[in-house]
Amino acid sequence: MKVFISFLCFSLATLSATAQNVTTDSLKERELGEAVAYGKKPMVKSHDGITVVDLPALIKDKPVSNVLEALAYLPNVTTSDGKLQLTGAPSVSIILNGEPTEMPVENLYRLLASLPADRLKSVEVMYAAPAKYHINGAVINVVLKTPRPIDGLQGQVRAGYEQRRYGSYGGGMAASYAVKDWSFYLNYDLGRNKNHTHENTLSNHLYNDVRHAIADDMRSKGKDLYNNIYATAAWKTIKLTYNGQVISNDRNTRISDGTLGKYTNTRRGNSPETFHQIAIRYTAPFGLSAGGDYTHFSEDRSQRLVKDENLLLDATTRQNVNTWHAYLDQEHKAGTWTLGYGADYRHSDDRSAQHYAQGDLPTFDNVLTEDVVQAYLGIGHQTSWGLSFNTSAQAEYYHSTYQHNWRFIPQLGATFARSPKHVLQLNFNTQRVYPSYWALHGGASYLTDYAVVQGNPCLQPYMNYTGQLTYIFAQQYSATFYVTYDDKYSVQLPYQSPDAFELVYQTVNLDFARNIGFVVNLPFNVKEVWSATCMANVFNKREKAGHFHATAFDNRKWSFYGKLSNTFKPSSASPLAFSLDVCYLSPSTQGIGDISALWRMDAGVKYRFGKKRCAELSIAASDIFNTWSPTLRIDRSGQDFRLRTYDMTQCVKATLTWRFNGFKPKDTSVDTSRYGTGQ
Repeated sequence: MKVFISFLCFSLATLSATAQNVTTDSLKERELGEAVAYGKKPMVKSHDGITVVDLPALIKDKPVSNVLEALAYLPNVTTSDGKLQLTGAPSVSIILNGEPTEMPVENLYRLLASLPADRLKSVEVMYAAPAKYHINGAVINVVLKTPRPIDGLQGQVRAGYEQRRYGSYGGGMAASYAVKDWSFYLNYDLGRNKNHTHENTLSNHLYNDVRHAIADDMRSKGKDLYNNIYATAAWKTIKLTYNGQVISNDRNTRISDGTLGKYTNTRRGNSPETFHQIAIRYTAPFGLSAGGDYTHFSEDRSQRLVKDENLLLDATTRQNVNTWHAYLDQEHKAGTWTLGYGADYRHSDDRSAQHYAQGDLPTFDNVLTEDVVQAYLGIGHQTSWGLSFNTSAQAEYYHSTYQHNWRFIPQLGATFARSPKHVLQLNFNTQRVYPSYWALHGGASYLTDYAVVQGNPCLQPYMNYTGQLTYIFAQQYSATFYVTYDDKYSVQLPYQSPDAFELVYQTVNLDFARNIGFVVNLPFNVKEVWSATCMANVFNKREKAGHFHATAFDNRKWSFYGKLSNTFKPSSASPLAFSLDVCYLSPSTQGIGDISALWRMDAGVKYRFGKKRCAELSIAASDIFNTWSPTLRIDRSGQDFRLRTYDMTQCVKATLTWRFNGFKPKDTSVDTSRYGTGQ
């Protein structure tokens, strides 16, 4: 059920894909006699179909402390249940400094949540990522600051506390240092998480020509201890990166009480969940870049399901994944033309198992292998009359334990700007979306002896086609028309089996999913004390399946998402800033079901203090009235099911940060003798 709830919240992000668009930051006044001139710093720039955003300026007064929270304020980006989504794109990948890596989504988000927001330099938003990034589809490229010898030792220490149903807390430190041709960065994060979920289901199950009303109230609480380490070391044009994440003391207890009885479902980690990744990258001055990475992930869990003091299930699950990835790119420039080509290879082996010590249930212990080879040719050009574009053609060969095929993947990103005031941007892209490793094994995870999350070895990758046309006015205001089409789209949905008294949650392929929408973003600023962004997104979503188990559906609906984001300051130079955001989502769809209307209000405050304002206190309250909890209703084709969630996003979070700038290197490649006051 937790898998399904996470997907439900992620789908809400897709439906409500919004924009926290650009606000403006006035430059200093310049007095000329009786006249006062004001300048506006551009927050959004565009080239080759890529949007470059000055995100540090956008979040300077927002109650955010890490990169993950900061990304929610990007143009056309929204967040739900901690997951980011880009308007007009079915999914979005996030990379650091333009370097491709093989990182699971959950581990990537843990890394982003541990990186201080101060590390941000800028962010590139790409609806159609150029092939040189070796990622198909929409991409957010987070560009981090590079340590410089002149800066000396810099860093910060932070501590935070978050109160939901239960309290969670953590802390961390970050430091950067550079000397001559060397630069180093280290980030460490440690914390204790406690979480809670509450969901209510009502399944009117038609079985043996009789409707059985099965109500269930499910509450769960879990806890874990996490450690994150992210470190880089660079010498000239060679960079080595390590990312390690360890989760220990992991335990989750779910109690279900309803028509069929009382169930206690306990899951725990038999050993720490570990993630390790090592990456190396080399960039030559003649346009060559090469690199690779190795990723290891391991997880070992046990489950005990008890009904009214009787043991129903005693199971262990294990997953061990190793991934190797290598790439090579070459770029040639001739005047205003650019020619690029390269290749990419990925190999992974997933050794997973599921065994039952109690109950006559099927087990498995097998290996899934996967190989992906890609080669591309790309061309870029910039004209004197305002047009710039990049386009590429990519061939991909995919081979796994179950299937193999070829794909041709085109990509186009273009920008037309006769002047910075009027910019037109066009993107087109295709990508293949692969199912999770675990889903392909076909294993089962039992919630009760009635409800089960079932894998699907027959699950196929699906192809996504997207197009976006965006108009940007005055480097602030934007309007985007978008179309997405997913052939053989896959989604996890509940299904009441007519052949067995069983509710099955399973990821299946549909015929297609299509989304058409139009989103506008209107930022404004009043005398540097009130800045706001008003956004409206109207879209029509359709999902069709001719064979959904033993039934079929064709579900479509027009929906609306609106949001007003505000920041208030007592004065332009005040160290105190307040934020207040309100948003609304009208009824929408998900697969065979319908999702209820939602609204929420968030607020926060940020206060800077200390010498040169080196310290910062942020307090943020999310979903103040506890209203952002969706209800899924299915009532067609003989299926009658309702799922209601509670307490999904309401929380209060406080973060205290202290920044330091210590000693400078004695031997540096930069002459600093003319800097400073000499005191």
